[in-house]
Amino acid sequence: MTASPTKAPATLAMTTIDCADPSSEAKFWAAALGWEVAHADGDYGMVVNGSQRIGFGRVEGWKAPGWPNTSGTKQFHFDLAVDDLAQAEAALTELGATRAEPQPSEDWVVLHDPDGHPFCLTKAANWG
Repeated sequence: MTASPTKAPATLAMTTIDCADPSSEAKFWAAALGWEVAHADGDYGMVVNGSQRIGFGRVEGWKAPGWPNTSGTKQFHFDLAVDDLAQAEAALTELGATRAEPQPSEDWVVLHDPDGHPFCLTKAANWG
């Protein structure tokens, strides 16, 4: 038996990420994803791509999660699909990302954004 479709009570309007420097985060992620900076100041930043939005909110005393993160304080990370891992890593480090150590696999690369959030580069072909 299949459930009949129902209207969801909500839609996701934006994901907001805690950070120390919203302006820097917005500029990095806009360049990394090819999105636009909609707002960037010392307290809040937002990048947009059509109806997709990522916000960055300043939190006093914010600290980047450690890597590797065995305590669960990381809570989330982005997986970015790329055609060439080495080329994407080079382009993103030029924008301000840093390589995380240790690397868990040769199938993907873990980087940190300028505020220290870890994110992964994965081969686009692996996503089907």
